Amino acid sequence: MESLASPSPSPSLTNSKSVIDSGERNWLDLPRDVVSSIFLKLDTVDILVRAQNVCTAWRNISEDPLLWRTINMPNFENDLSTDHELEILCYRAVDYSCGNLLDINIEYFGTDDLLRHIANSASHLQRLRLACCYSITDEGLCGVAEKLSHLEELDISISGLSKDPLEAIGRCCPRLKAFKFNMEGCRRPHIESDDEAFAIAQNMPELRHLQLFGNKMTNDGLLAILDGCPHLESLDIRQCFNINLAGTLGKRCNEQIKDLRLPYDATDDYPFEVEFDYGSLDEDYPSGISDINLSSDNDEYEYYEFSGGSDFSDYEYATYDF
Repeated sequence: MESLASPSPSPSLTNSKSVIDSGERNWLDLPRDVVSSIFLKLDTVDILVRAQNVCTAWRNISEDPLLWRTINMPNFENDLSTDHELEILCYRAVDYSCGNLLDINIEYFGTDDLLRHIANSASHLQRLRLACCYSITDEGLCGVAEKLSHLEELDISISGLSKDPLEAIGRCCPRLKAFKFNMEGCRRPHIESDDEAFAIAQNMPELRHLQLFGNKMTNDGLLAILDGCPHLESLDIRQCFNINLAGTLGKRCNEQIKDLRLPYDATDDYPFEVEFDYGSLDEDYPSGISDINLSSDNDEYEYYEFSGGSDFSDYEYATYDF
């Protein structure tokens, strides 16, 4: 990969140099294990473009493979201006890991080539998050599925992927216990699809936690998931407005799932934009109502406020809150 010019040191590191020059404290004399502990608290980008450029000793420490078991690459405002530059840095971090990488988060800039490099370099990867990585294709994810056999948690949020990579991941990743396949969340009438739900139901029987925010599945898809994933403990189907939980299906969800988030539950903790369009909803399913009484066999709607939600959708990197 091409080299990346280092930006000017951050104010915090500049201040540290000033302190060193004043003789108050020589931060460069800190023991190696102390510096490593500090680096573990920094974001990946901060280490690669700032901390490792302070001095030779800090650069050597920053290349310790054990420091790169977790790589967190959120795409927020920083000194880097392009996705390509972030991709270069991610390549470097993966190379530093020397096969020790267990957990990686990529937002917005992921590509098939980068995903292939990760799969080839991290044979024991356990957690993978791909958020808004539109340049990752069905073919790209299908092509690396066999090399992700140790994967336990997978988050694919806001993508253009179809059911095909879900089937491949399900077949090749028998350890997968937590899966997110999320959309923005918007009511679009007359658009129904159970493809993803059927792919999950038929290929991911060991799932314990599932989030399908904004999915277009119907009752058939949900029923297939309940049948095909018997170990599910938490299920988030918020903004899945094609699902009608009246009657026996709602009762089964309530009995089978410990932590259940329903189509009309609050979305405040969802990390992506949610488009509300309640004006197009059916009048017999009014906005602001959490869902029907799931304990009732009566197909007539009995509205109540569901309060048994979980923290399944909260995302804190390297914890996943699954």
